[in-house]
Amino acid sequence: VQVAESGGGLVQAGGSLRLSCTASGLTFENYHMSWFRQAPGKEREGVAAIDLWGVTIYANSVKGRFTISNDNAKNTLYLQMKSLTPEDTAMYYCAADRRDWQLLPEYTYWGQGTQVTVSS
Repeated sequence: VQVAESGGGLVQAGGSLRLSCTASGLTFENYHMSWFRQAPGKEREGVAAIDLWGVTIYANSVKGRFTISNDNAKNTLYLQMKSLTPEDTAMYYCAADRRDWQLLPEYTYWGQGTQVTVSS
């Protein structure tokens, strides 16, 4: 199984980005999926998760600004981010598991991450 994120980059505060996550050897519609992020010197933080039935949850810090979604036909997970602030700067990771870990970092499959940098 290989999980890969893309879409990160440098954006000004107030801007938007959309992250994507794809996988080989894994069919997203059979897995609970999530996005995490980790800033330098900080613990990995659960940002958003979506379960097998499409129910989503978000960390309070991103609620109302980030949207997690999936396209099962494309086997792709997305994280739409808007109103970005410098505090959103981090490496963002996609994760998958057959168990619903919600925002806990216990997922089995992880990507290598994509860097998001928000300038002030």
